[in-house]
Amino acid sequence: MGKQFATKRGLKRHKTPDRVDSRKHVKKSQHVKEDDTRADSPGESYREESNDDEASEEVIYKEPTVYDKLLMKLGSHNRSVADAYNKRQRQEEGNSDTEEDETEGSESLSVSNEEDGEEETDNESPGLQEPITFEDAETDSDVEAFDTDQDDDISVNGLSTTDDSAGTSSFSKHVGYVLSKGEAEELSNKKWKYTWEVPAFDRSNGKWMGTGECFLKDADMIPNYGLKQKLYKHWLDVYRTCGGNDFNSSRQRWFFSLCNSYRDILHGNKKPFYHKGLEEDSQIMDAYLMHSLNHIFRTRDLVTKNDSKISKYQESAKEEIPPGDGFLDQGFTRPKVLILLPLRSIALRVIKRLIQLIPETSKVCVEHIDRFYEEFGSEGVEDDENKDEQPQNIKSWKPSKPSDHQALFGGNPSDDFMIGVKFTRRSVKLYGDFYSSDIIVASPVALITKIGKTEMNKELDTDYLSSIEVLIIDHADVISMQNWDFLKSVIEQLNHIPSKQHGTNIMRIRQWYLDGYARFYRQSIILGYYLNPDMNALFNHHCSNYEGKVKLASQFKGVLPKVLLQVRQVYERFDADSVADVDDARLEYFTKKVFPKIKDSIQGGIMLFVSSYFEFVRLRNFLKSQNASFCLLGDYTDQRDISRARVWFFEGKRKIMVYTERIHFYRRYKIRGIRNMIIYSLPERKEFYPEIVNMLEESDEATCTVLFSRFDQLRLERIVGSASAKQMVKSEKGVFVFC
Repeated sequence: MGKQFATKRGLKRHKTPDRVDSRKHVKKSQHVKEDDTRADSPGESYREESNDDEASEEVIYKEPTVYDKLLMKLGSHNRSVADAYNKRQRQEEGNSDTEEDETEGSESLSVSNEEDGEEETDNESPGLQEPITFEDAETDSDVEAFDTDQDDDISVNGLSTTDDSAGTSSFSKHVGYVLSKGEAEELSNKKWKYTWEVPAFDRSNGKWMGTGECFLKDADMIPNYGLKQKLYKHWLDVYRTCGGNDFNSSRQRWFFSLCNSYRDILHGNKKPFYHKGLEEDSQIMDAYLMHSLNHIFRTRDLVTKNDSKISKYQESAKEEIPPGDGFLDQGFTRPKVLILLPLRSIALRVIKRLIQLIPETSKVCVEHIDRFYEEFGSEGVEDDENKDEQPQNIKSWKPSKPSDHQALFGGNPSDDFMIGVKFTRRSVKLYGDFYSSDIIVASPVALITKIGKTEMNKELDTDYLSSIEVLIIDHADVISMQNWDFLKSVIEQLNHIPSKQHGTNIMRIRQWYLDGYARFYRQSIILGYYLNPDMNALFNHHCSNYEGKVKLASQFKGVLPKVLLQVRQVYERFDADSVADVDDARLEYFTKKVFPKIKDSIQGGIMLFVSSYFEFVRLRNFLKSQNASFCLLGDYTDQRDISRARVWFFEGKRKIMVYTERIHFYRRYKIRGIRNMIIYSLPERKEFYPEIVNMLEESDEATCTVLFSRFDQLRLERIVGSASAKQMVKSEKGVFVFC
């Protein structure tokens, strides 16, 4: 549950509206501090109306903006919000508010602060949440003890607001940039042009391409590469302990500089840990985790320093917050980093490494670590199929699944998880309430479930997604094997105006949050083993960071040499006018050119391989309409039906088997009895192609037919190679043969 509002001492009493739930009571006994809940800054229409009133009594109606609607929504439930809104309006207009403050005779609305040690649960209640505070009731000495790399402060209006290092950091430049309305409108429909490219680090077959100006040349000139001194020193120690000897030229340092630019990043060729890419995968993970920590700690430093300076200012001035924008340092809610992962076992790996990368003085205590290992560790569930196949002599038994499958699914394979991570000055708290967490690590499945609950129950909300500033999607290829639409729906829910106040100090919300521009400031980092059109579409249409974009372009050699059998592989190209027409054109080509040969053939053992469930359903319906002899191995086929279908196909009782890429990804079956292979659509994962073709029985008549169009170039180049793929797509010929 979130923390309730405490009683406001000295506040003028007023009647509670009838619609307010009596359960939202006020805790009178708790000690409170001066952390006010205030209204947003006024919109332009309000200022214009105020000026017009001085000259004329005529009232001009203006359509309320998103910002105005937020103010009305929050102000209708909290009088202090409306009061604070009026005060902020007067400050922007340069008018004195002393006279009105005296008539109100009110103090700032205080918010109760419970102990960090208290157990917190997932907050789904309609009540108000705790305010955005970093390390409750920190003193100035605490801040100094945490932030050892401070420089001289810069004075603004007689008060020091930001230090030198923070003022020149990429973090401060990014969040401090003022985006105009015209720029925001342009970003919504912008077609990005990649103007520069540099060779990819430690990768001869790739290059990084980016928009705007190339920043990589200047990355080496930045002190500590943009990291806080404490984080930088600890990362160096961890790097050397692991055997590294040249941090400056390391992959993790280079990728961190990429992240520290705050540009959107698309890395579609990251070798994963389960494909013998543990070193590369771990180094890139280190980089984005250090970037996340750096972003959170710099946010925390700015807020705590401003808290201290505001407190000093209040001792000598009547205003609660000094004028100017130097103290706008918060979002609607506290969580700033969202890491989306496909499996609990991967989340275990990421969070373990996150804890290791935190300096020792900041993790004196890691709360609920035992619970975390218990819930995210291996479930110890054995594969039923492998269990039946195990001989009595365990030492001589070898698992039937490939090594990459064992590495990926060897841990806890659950795809439903969500955990908040909160940082205080000397501790790390797992399983924190989402509104009080700094990082949320979750699966798209868990988040879409939360979002679905809010649609059914209006008292629930997912407003903790409203202020995400760094989004990381790791192992996007595995997520695409689950349900890509879930991920897309989650991204669409980010950075919305919240439905409730959640204890936010509205007087300190950054202006670009209030203007509805938060999505233009969000950095999105998408990492995957391969690239597909869905990932490209997400990156192009849902990642609109004003800083620009960076993506990796790769060249592939192909996997045809891994086909061990002497099989004639015939690639047949069909024509399609657009991406929207590809599915219909593929089915039409199959029904007119391919299926008549199958129907007239006496020989069985024909496998139809499809990459998506949508194609699976269309083929199933077509085969039913033709009264064909077939069996199915699909995404949702029952285990008993799968076993029965495999036997029927092997014994020749069924002529055709329809087999999907997704079931092969999760089960990795070895299908017996295949004499002819028809790849209706190429697999996304390039290693599946030789695996499936190698299942053909050695026969002089064994053939493999592959259907493709020019819109399948991303898949095609991973299998036949980039050079061959370009030729096959553009050639006047429509049939290509590989042996």
